[in-house]
Amino acid sequence: MTCLPQAPSGAKKLGLVIDLDICVGCHACAVACKEWNDGGEFGPLPDENKQQREPFGVWFNRVHTYDVENVATKQQMTVHFPRSCLHCETPDCVTVCPTGASYKRAEDGIVLIDEDKCIGCKLCSWACPYGAREYSEVRGTMQKCTLCVDRIYNETLAVEERQPACVLACPTHARHFGDLGDADSAVSQLVAAREGYALMPELGYQPVNRYLPPRPRRDQRNAVACKQEEKIDLEQLPPLLRWVDKLLSR
Repeated sequence: MTCLPQAPSGAKKLGLVIDLDICVGCHACAVACKEWNDGGEFGPLPDENKQQREPFGVWFNRVHTYDVENVATKQQMTVHFPRSCLHCETPDCVTVCPTGASYKRAEDGIVLIDEDKCIGCKLCSWACPYGAREYSEVRGTMQKCTLCVDRIYNETLAVEERQPACVLACPTHARHFGDLGDADSAVSQLVAAREGYALMPELGYQPVNRYLPPRPRRDQRNAVACKQEEKIDLEQLPPLLRWVDKLLSR
């Protein structure tokens, strides 16, 4: 059994904030994550049977897509849900490890795996309720999201590039990175403003990562009805707009 460290007062809680309202499910985060980590300190991230019917491999970040319905309004929408390690404050995946391979850093809260100590027993993957642990059939060890720890502290990179690869790659800026232990940080303020939430808090693992909920979608039926009711006085429009309206109405 592995013990959790005592975090010093004022220690960072580095994590991700993911905006489910603007995530388009493009998988750019997953691909960028794999590209960076495959050749980095925590790589490789092997794939097997890539051209076969049932390929499998190691992905630190996966994106799932769901069709959901608002129980109150019956409104339906598609939600793209990125999933990776949540770097919990009290993770069972760490305490269940018999060799100390799975550990949590006191200085910033990042949960990592020491490959040299990992025996591939998979106890951590069974203990993680979020499905964030990946087993490498090739390496015989567990792997997981590292928050690109070998990147965010890399002083050879420009300051603006010292972020996880997934954050830098997101085309809609749906992913944010920062110190969620600092109430004044940009990510903490974003969570407060958008009522961000932790995933399955009732389990008691205290995930650091936060998700921002999708905003309510406009009822398309009412929107069409309102549009039909709108009446525009063409005589009040500028001459150019009247000409454009006449041209498009042909």
